[in-house]
Amino acid sequence: MNTKYIDLIHQTFDFPQEEFTINNRKQLLFHELDLMQLIQEHGTPLKLTYLPKISENIQLAKSWFKAAMKKHKYKGKYHYSYCTKSSHFKHVLDEALSNDIHIETSSAFDLNIVDSLIKSGKINSKTYVICNGFKRDAYVQNIINLINSGHKNCIPIIDNYEELPLLTSGTKKKFKVGIRIASEEEPKFEFYTSRLGIGYKNILNFYRNEVKNNSKVDLKMLHFFINTGIKDNAYYWNELNKCLKVYIDLKRICPTLDSLNIGGGFPIKTSLAFDYDYAYMVDEIINQIKLACDEAEVPVPHIFTEFGSFTVGESSANIYKVLYQKKQNDRESWNMIDSSFITTLPDSWAINKRFIMLPINRWEDTYERVLLGGLTCDSDDYYNSEQHINAIYLPKYNKEKPLYIGFFNTGAYQESIGGYGGLQHCLIPQPKHILINKNDDGTLTTTVYKEKQTYNDFLKILGYE
Repeated sequence: MNTKYIDLIHQTFDFPQEEFTINNRKQLLFHELDLMQLIQEHGTPLKLTYLPKISENIQLAKSWFKAAMKKHKYKGKYHYSYCTKSSHFKHVLDEALSNDIHIETSSAFDLNIVDSLIKSGKINSKTYVICNGFKRDAYVQNIINLINSGHKNCIPIIDNYEELPLLTSGTKKKFKVGIRIASEEEPKFEFYTSRLGIGYKNILNFYRNEVKNNSKVDLKMLHFFINTGIKDNAYYWNELNKCLKVYIDLKRICPTLDSLNIGGGFPIKTSLAFDYDYAYMVDEIINQIKLACDEAEVPVPHIFTEFGSFTVGESSANIYKVLYQKKQNDRESWNMIDSSFITTLPDSWAINKRFIMLPINRWEDTYERVLLGGLTCDSDDYYNSEQHINAIYLPKYNKEKPLYIGFFNTGAYQESIGGYGGLQHCLIPQPKHILINKNDDGTLTTTVYKEKQTYNDFLKILGYE
């Protein structure tokens, strides 16, 4: 009778997988990292970032676009950009920029990071800095400063009608701009049109009235982004075709327009049953763009993407220890972890996002259905279902045999949304954070990026010290 946890996984999924394997002690490895060894060295709760995965995903995306462009004899170039709001950490930007990529910014302080990266040599004059978002005062001034400093590839993306005069009032040099399309959202959304960008029907008139005869700017880029991401469904292809119509109409009257930014939206793995054909989607996007441009007899655009979660999401994991099990009734058993979901995985609480969750050890033990509870005194601090099986199954709780669990592919947004390094709900401390890198000879190096928060950290923030 197959009653072990490892049997459950083998019966439910194709396992092992590229990033998840089991060693001879029947303990989980993540990207070949010995997680139990890391637990023994650093304790729990623990946040880890495996930096080589960032470069791996960037190179994969580059290879998919290269192959598609070669197949379809596409004459434009591909530019991979990283959406910095996914994770602003220096170690993330350093790793990403080592792959000859560009960046997309969202707010004023992003440009201060850009300034630091320029001074350290991580960004050069060839690096595109695509400035998205709603721009006011400090953000506008930082963009102006970057343009006036001589960085020719700073491209502010015009989000509303007032931004262009705000930018041109302070710039001393001619610069490039983009225009963001306010895409229509999926029918299930509570609103019809994105609050970001300018409506499809208004873009041509905006160009004619505000950009065409403006001696300070050249329109280089049309920016297109779908909130729900790049998916193989009728909604995405319909919005892409609408965008291409605008691009073609704009290109016919604007010779400087040569680039189409299709934004971000590549999904990351949130289940062991994850199935997404990246190469097919890239191939079909390039094919659709080329077909539309060839039919209209206009040159194909250079393609920009702004992948955020895809770049950094799959590089990280959160590891917890099950402290205790509370049996609240005949059917519900709560496994209490040594941290909080609200503070360390805020998306699991705020938008019901699911991550891959697996035990680190005890894979040969029998399993049970449980709920997972965090340490805060908040009824919403829990995690109670997995997307693939609509329940959580873990090796049976045994106070004599500690159980460790991991949540994987947690590298995007969780720190910034959770207020990394600041106050945490119920003053539950931020976990220790380690960085893991691979040397040229294949050996691994582990660095402690930040120790677990202490009570002194909180007291200083709260004004007690």
